[in-house]
Amino acid sequence: MSMTTAEALQSLLSEDDRVALVAIAGERVAFDEPLAPYTSWHIGGPADALVSVESEDELARLMTWCLRRRMPWLVLGSGSNVLVGDGGVRVVIVRLGGHFADVDVRVEDREVIAEAGASAGMAALTARCASAGAVSIGSLAGIPGTVGGSLRMNAGTDREIGDFVRQVWVQSPSKPQPHAVSLQYYYRHTTLARDAVVSRVTLAFKRGDPAAVRAEIQERLVRRKRTQPVALPNAGSCFRNPDGDKAARLIESVGAKGWREGDAEVSPVHANFINNLGSASAKDVTTLLARVRRAVVQRCGVELQLEVHLVGVFADV
Repeated sequence: MSMTTAEALQSLLSEDDRVALVAIAGERVAFDEPLAPYTSWHIGGPADALVSVESEDELARLMTWCLRRRMPWLVLGSGSNVLVGDGGVRVVIVRLGGHFADVDVRVEDREVIAEAGASAGMAALTARCASAGAVSIGSLAGIPGTVGGSLRMNAGTDREIGDFVRQVWVQSPSKPQPHAVSLQYYYRHTTLARDAVVSRVTLAFKRGDPAAVRAEIQERLVRRKRTQPVALPNAGSCFRNPDGDKAARLIESVGAKGWREGDAEVSPVHANFINNLGSASAKDVTTLLARVRRAVVQRCGVELQLEVHLVGVFADV
């Protein structure tokens, strides 16, 4: 092992840092915690610290400490759009729980208003909104992950979550208390600052017939189950769709369905998904991503851009 790799695997935390983190979150701090159980790919080495916070005040305290200590940190939601390196991450991983998972849905005049915390699951949000008759909520149905993560990447199908946003509250190290921000929404990204954490969101939908909305969602979920490998660990779409085309079509056109590296497999069901067949490593996945990307460039002249985020140390361990 080179010194560079050895240094990359060395924890950034001192004993005083560990004491300070326990003072902030108590028993909800875990040190040297493997992240594989916290990602939808079931892949990932250890984090120096994994801290679960349950309130906006607690998040503010943690952010303030990280800023003063100059400690890198990263929020990990449901881990549905991230690949963590086999060497883990030399940061404080933050998970939002408690009130951050709340969802409140109400009807006002002819609108359905949803107030959701950042760690609320998209499945819970869409189910509650559908029961209230939220028109177009089906475009968000079946999307894995949390409300905060979906907002940061402007997730959606025929419509995106940004189409329905009325207000967003965030917290950041330089301004740790919750405050409202205005954002611009684009394909799979927004103008949300890199160091801003979504704390809660207000969404608004036109109100229609709840039975019709639920029927539409059910139809979409059945179709998704038929066309995507929902039963296997994966991170959803790996590459963004290039302008005027579909990443899955390009990948399928080069014959990549079924390609394998170790226990990582290009899904035979949907070419833009990579499945973990049981014991895939981050190295297996990145090797397969590079192979697919190279084949599409060589045969189609299109350079695919990653939709999943790669974090941590990608090294043999």
